[in-house]
Amino acid sequence: MAPTLYIVIPCYNEEKVLPITAPLFLEQLKTMQAKALVSENSKIMFVNDGSKDSTWQIIKSLAAENKTYIGITQSRNRGHQSAVLAGLMESKDKCDITISIDCDGQDDISVMTNMVEEYLSGSEVVYGVRSSRKTDTFFKRTTAKGFYKFTKLMGAEIVFNHADYRLVSAKVLKEFANFKEVNLFLRGMIPLVGFKSSSVYYERKERFAGESHYPLNKMIALAIDGITSLSVKPLRLISSLGIIMSIISIIGLIWAVTFKFLGYTETGWASIVAAICLLSSIQLICIGIIGEYIGKIYMEVKQRPRYIISERTDDYEQK
Repeated sequence: MAPTLYIVIPCYNEEKVLPITAPLFLEQLKTMQAKALVSENSKIMFVNDGSKDSTWQIIKSLAAENKTYIGITQSRNRGHQSAVLAGLMESKDKCDITISIDCDGQDDISVMTNMVEEYLSGSEVVYGVRSSRKTDTFFKRTTAKGFYKFTKLMGAEIVFNHADYRLVSAKVLKEFANFKEVNLFLRGMIPLVGFKSSSVYYERKERFAGESHYPLNKMIALAIDGITSLSVKPLRLISSLGIIMSIISIIGLIWAVTFKFLGYTETGWASIVAAICLLSSIQLICIGIIGEYIGKIYMEVKQRPRYIISERTDDYEQK
């Protein structure tokens, strides 16, 4: 029997691109159904992340026209990761597999076929991985590669060049539901669940319409969230740095005392100012890193809900 698939698509201010990509998702789903790869009960779930434009109205219209489309909307904008999580958690008890993908059409939709085939071959998680970054600008390509390399260097387990285009089985999602973190970094959390995984590779395209919602500042914020949510390595680096600076200070103290008794010392402020500036900057950086972890603890202990769904397209059908 073919598995039931839910395609989870987070949307934030996507009124320009949604009417273009929604039919493409439907066409791909029908193609997989025709090949008997997925069930006729499969759905396309749009997750509106508190959009300020007409995105939710478009989703409701799509759902009214075709029952394959369904939608949920968050009570307010909570961010991409929260929207993806909301869709996955809503889907896990209704299907056998999910595929999360962005709404903009940049990820190759046809690769879903390969993902499902990998699942049927035994993989519980299938990562969509970019084979190259030819379409990116030099700046975007450089910063993106730096993001993955630095995040992994700092101890977060992520798949290189993989974002949030992935197939995850309901079996994995039911275990993943036990992860209660408020600070979400899904591309680093999913590998922690385990189970057999594989990857499919594709070329990413230009965005069909609208503007990107992931500029450099959000990429940096995501990297910080990923590192501080999944790894304590920065704290260990601080401890190592403290030990190194202590050794250097002891050597410097011995050197200063020795030269004092030998009568080689000269008055000067440059070296003193340089030393103070260096140590002060190191201390501030260390305090900042520790503060980031304390902030994460502060958010976690509150145990606030990670998403709140205010409406579902199913609500209108019941009325």
